[in-house]
Amino acid sequence: MKIVVKSKLPNIAAQMESTNEIYLLLGTNLGNRFDNLQQAKERLDDYFGQPGCMSSVYETAAWGKTDQPGFLNAAVVYKSANEPRAILSAINAIEADLGRERFEKWGPRLIDIDILFVGNEVVATQDLKIPHPEVQNRRFALEPMHELAAGFIHPLLQKNIAQLLQLCSDTLSVRKVSEIENTL
Repeated sequence: MKIVVKSKLPNIAAQMESTNEIYLLLGTNLGNRFDNLQQAKERLDDYFGQPGCMSSVYETAAWGKTDQPGFLNAAVVYKSANEPRAILSAINAIEADLGRERFEKWGPRLIDIDILFVGNEVVATQDLKIPHPEVQNRRFALEPMHELAAGFIHPLLQKNIAQLLQLCSDTLSVRKVSEIENTL
């Protein structure tokens, strides 16, 4: 006679297989920019349930709409089994809670959190595109991403971040903020 024991514990192996690395880009060009990045990072840590790894902070002039203050940007990475739609909802709530108002495309903002990658997933809906459709064209996203994961392969372009950075035609200056300035 065969005895089957059913465990009430979650299937850890299945959970580990569904865990993705989530790469986000934080940006801000209004108010206390370092504080804005720190607050966003703390809220994301709360959402993902563990501290994420954060790149250095980089400063750049505004991209797209250039008649505004310069930006500070940093990339963060988390491990999560959350679906991309849930991640987007959480990000939108965090941005709103931190005072983000959407008046114009590429306009000034207290905080901006972009989803760059969710593992190797590809999502293409009207309001959510993963990988971020412009990541390969934006040096201010590639520089901090390179610091965290130079070997990460873009799931559509099949090039790693180091290669994308080399091929990037964006000439906007991206400057790593010194350790003295970077208090995050």
